Amino acid sequence: MNSLIRNTARCLRSGAAVYIPRQADGRVWTSSARFLCAAADIQKALGDIVQKDKVVVFMKGTPAQPMCGFSNAVVQILRMHGVDDYASYNVLEDSELREGVKAFSNWPTIPQVYFSGEFVGGCDILLQMHQNGDMVEELKKLGISSSLLEAEKESK
Repeated sequence: MNSLIRNTARCLRSGAAVYIPRQADGRVWTSSARFLCAAADIQKALGDIVQKDKVVVFMKGTPAQPMCGFSNAVVQILRMHGVDDYASYNVLEDSELREGVKAFSNWPTIPQVYFSGEFVGGCDILLQMHQNGDMVEELKKLGISSSLLEAEKESK
């Protein structure tokens, strides 16, 4: 109980939580402060995570073992472009992460891809970028040379 009080006080001092009065009887609903604090902590952590690496993928499973077709497609697209050095987070291991990333990006589905802290989209967006050539340009902005571009140069 003491840790709950300390955490709630810390969140209140930081401005991360507020008390929300109940409609019916006007009482203060203290559990909302704890929830909002946890949500604020997750959002801050996600902000830090997506800034840490040039390419970040929140997916179901891992790049070595994707657990859904859409996550697998994202891994394959990145692999085709020679992007092997990226951070991936398995949302199946942590329900708070899974729901938190959806709220963070305001995007309802997984996988989610970030380039230099900016939300790019999910599988459909990455596939479209791959098909229309935008992926090569976006990777170039990150300082990553697409393997497809290199293969095209070698074939000429």
